[in-house]
Amino acid sequence: MTEIVKFNQVEDKVLNLRGQSVILDSDVAVLYGVQTKEINQAVKNNPDKFPDDFLWNVSGDEKTELVKIFDRFNPLKHSSVLPTAFTEKGLYMLATILKSPIAAQTTIEIINTFAKLKELSRTIAECSQLPDEQARKSSLNRSGEILSDLIGNELGTTETETTFRLNLAVLSLEHTVKRSNNQ
Repeated sequence: MTEIVKFNQVEDKVLNLRGQSVILDSDVAVLYGVQTKEINQAVKNNPDKFPDDFLWNVSGDEKTELVKIFDRFNPLKHSSVLPTAFTEKGLYMLATILKSPIAAQTTIEIINTFAKLKELSRTIAECSQLPDEQARKSSLNRSGEILSDLIGNELGTTETETTFRLNLAVLSLEHTVKRSNNQ
C-alpha cells in the first residue's frame, strides 16, 4: 500500500528561489514516489508544456548555496547536473503528465500547500495595513489559524495552542490560537 503524502511533507520541500516558491526535481520525485530521472524525462518528453515560468535550471551558485543550507541536497554536491526548480504552474503541469500510484493525492497536497502559503502571506501583509484594531485582530486570528494548519496539522493532538508574535513597524501584536479537534 502506498503512503498518502501529507501537507507538512510538501510544505517542507518548498523553497524560495529567485523570488518564487519552488520545489526542486529531486524533492518532487520523492513526493510522487518516482525517481528524479523520471521527473526530468517527463519534462524532456513534453517541452511544449513547460515554458520558462513553469521551471528553470538552478544555477551553479544557487546549487552550492542549497547544498550548504539543506542536508537533503548533499547528493547534489558533486553532481555535474543542475537541478530543475518547478514553480507552482510547473508542478500543476507535471501532475497532468506523471502517472504514479500517489500522483493524484500528491498533487492535491501540493496545491493545498501553495494555497495556504499564499493565504498566510496575504493575511500577514494586510494585518499591518488595517486601520481598525478589530480588523487587525480578525486578520491576526486568521493568520494564526493558517499557521496552526501549517505547523500542527499532523501532530495528532486533540487540542492545540499556537502563540505567535508579529513585530511590525507601527505595532507589535501577540496572538494565541486555541483549537479543539473533535475526534
